[in-house]
Amino acid sequence: MKKVLVVDDSALMRKLLMGVLAEGGYEVRSARNGAEAVDVVVQWQPDVVTLDINMPEMDGLTALSLIMSARPTPVVMVSSLTEKGALATFEALALGAVDFIPKPGGTISLHVDDIKSILLDKVRSASRARLGGRTPGQRMAAAAVAPRRAEPAPRRAVPPSPPVAGAPAAAAVPKPAAVPGLVLIGVSTGGPRTLEDILPKLPADFAWPVLVAQHMPANFTDTFARRMDGLCAMKVVEAAAPMPLQAGTVYIGRGGTDLTVSDRGGVLYAAPRPESPGVLWHPSVEVLVNSALQHLPASRLVGVMLTGMGNDGAAAMGRLHAEGGRTIAESADTAVVFGMPAELIERRGASLVLPCTGIAAQLRIWLT
Repeated sequence: MKKVLVVDDSALMRKLLMGVLAEGGYEVRSARNGAEAVDVVVQWQPDVVTLDINMPEMDGLTALSLIMSARPTPVVMVSSLTEKGALATFEALALGAVDFIPKPGGTISLHVDDIKSILLDKVRSASRARLGGRTPGQRMAAAAVAPRRAEPAPRRAVPPSPPVAGAPAAAAVPKPAAVPGLVLIGVSTGGPRTLEDILPKLPADFAWPVLVAQHMPANFTDTFARRMDGLCAMKVVEAAAPMPLQAGTVYIGRGGTDLTVSDRGGVLYAAPRPESPGVLWHPSVEVLVNSALQHLPASRLVGVMLTGMGNDGAAAMGRLHAEGGRTIAESADTAVVFGMPAELIERRGASLVLPCTGIAAQLRIWLT
């Protein structure tokens, strides 16, 4: 029987989470704050820790860094849905946390049912996670204030041209340039930290737009996109509304929707749409890749399958590969959870299998 430590300063939250996990077949203990949690982790050696962020005596981020130094253990953060909570969550992921769940709001006892399946799925996935890669010091450095992308040089002021008789009041907006192809990335558990090993290594003038389907709730994707924008030379945006696809830009699918590629008057757009029925994970990798194949030949698409539990996107990326497209599956050496890339490999749908640290270099070789 696998062991889970629940860490929260709220007695009610501890009781409710422990009840859900016990019903799920786990041996469960609890801690009331970060300092107590570190001691229990060292002595009891749980398989997974669920860790609140805001606690007295020692907060969750401090406890996480100490856990990762004393006895690295898969940690699932329990985060509020506020912007502040989202920012702290991504700091935790950079420090080594595997995943996170949104804390139920309002009357906790009435909303815990909403996260039962999510909690059990996340803990099960975390129990299979591979911890490795960065040292605790490197993770703390990554969680620090990130260097901003260099701002472009200011444009030289140009005096306005004199009006021409009979000319229209405003010039027509130029049509966006056609893009040569698209990079499609699918990722789930462990994704934010893994993407930090890939996207910042792509140059600002990268010729193909990059679209990312990262399984994540709606309240977190905007904060995640802004965080990645601070780490990357490319511009990073949340695709919260239809946007024309442009080179040098990364589009993060908005949580609570599915990211798609659409054609509007001969121009390709990144467009969110309501979650597709019958699809388990969102934003869906399967939906993204299939939509791209509707508008571009496989030869103009590159699929990248990263860490995550399940098989989302494996069939679509396998089709992309079979039709002449190039695909990369993250190797077991670096994948936090090897499920999604393993599915693509088993389908013989991977052109290459690479550690996450080598994927950006391969994309540059192929596309620049």
